Amino acid sequence: MRLKRFLLRYFPPGIILEYEKGGELKTKAIDLLELSPTTDVDLVVEEIQKAEPLITASRTQQVKQLILRLQEKIGQQDSRQFYLFKVLRAHILPLTNVAFNKSGSSFITGSYDRTCKVWDTASGEELHTLEGHRNVVYAIQFNNPYGDKIATGSFDKTCKLWSAETGKCYHTFRGHTAEIVCLAFNPQSTLIATGSMDTTAKLWDIQSGEEALTLSGHAAEIISLSFNTTGDRLITGSFDHTVSVWEIPSGRRIHTLIGHRGEISSAQFNWDCSLIATASMDKSCKLWDSLNGKCVATLTGHEDEVLDVTFDSTGQLVATASADGTARVYSASSRKCLAKLEGHEGEISKICFNAQGNRILTASSDKTSRLWNPHTGECLQVLKGHTDEIFSCAFNYEGNTIITGSKDNTCRIWR
Repeated sequence: MRLKRFLLRYFPPGIILEYEKGGELKTKAIDLLELSPTTDVDLVVEEIQKAEPLITASRTQQVKQLILRLQEKIGQQDSRQFYLFKVLRAHILPLTNVAFNKSGSSFITGSYDRTCKVWDTASGEELHTLEGHRNVVYAIQFNNPYGDKIATGSFDKTCKLWSAETGKCYHTFRGHTAEIVCLAFNPQSTLIATGSMDTTAKLWDIQSGEEALTLSGHAAEIISLSFNTTGDRLITGSFDHTVSVWEIPSGRRIHTLIGHRGEISSAQFNWDCSLIATASMDKSCKLWDSLNGKCVATLTGHEDEVLDVTFDSTGQLVATASADGTARVYSASSRKCLAKLEGHEGEISKICFNAQGNRILTASSDKTSRLWNPHTGECLQVLKGHTDEIFSCAFNYEGNTIITGSKDNTCRIWR
């Protein structure tokens, strides 16, 4: 084994080693999820050297410099105010979802008008209209980190795969017998998973355009699904009050997470795939050990349905959004509530962290989106201007651009 070079990963913090083994180029990651501005770097370097044979004594200075760069990035204070850059009269009917590509250079909007549109973030120009669905385009996603493909899931029971560059449709995936309401690319961008009101999830092969697997076992609609970071697990959340953990590519159901007393609204893995967070209409969020499928914590406090849940990029914080108009931030390790985000005057349907983990963005039916400090719970900014409820919002990777999608048929770019 011969170390070729280091690559830096800012969020979540880590160093990627590129090395040669038997004439083949391979990579492995050293995750530094606990790194903070006060961490003793020499100690970290020492631990890495003990654990990683590729890091020889001659490389320690280099590794130290990389960790110092990560530390500097983490420590950067961000006091930016966002301003409205553009209002895009995006669709002739309400929007369903918005999503960025990894670099944030373009984003997509789905709509009840049966189209998905691709936009240039810098100019606000429309690049493509993806037409062909015969009903609402509900679930949309880029195949990040690559960003060269887009998947759209529709109430017409099909999923389509498109070229992000040309807008050409590569495949139409047919097989579901009811609306598709959620979808995800695996991290390798070789498979698309779709979840449907027909109670099944399906996996589709991106190359061949064929169905690879059907995951059956839920007793009601699948409303949420996501892959873990490595792509060997998929979770599906259902209206049957349970979440299933599936092994990929075999399609074997490994665990059924049973304990919620209401429909599941969202299910997510943390970065190192050790935990699963689930949000439910039973007013709670639960944390589960992904290896044994056991519930390790129930995060309570909300007075109404929990509509969304998300981890920060390191997996140390969990944020929940509720129909009670508040959001909450919990520590994933201590399971304690660290902050209550209060100020919205209507339900919060969407919550997300920026990649840095120092800002939270919420979307609400009160027609505003808000920016928060996740550690103090302070509301830093109210993004006003939409004339109807906002149900989708997103940060770009850099954290310097925000998009919000509303029932008012517009999408707003803030920066």
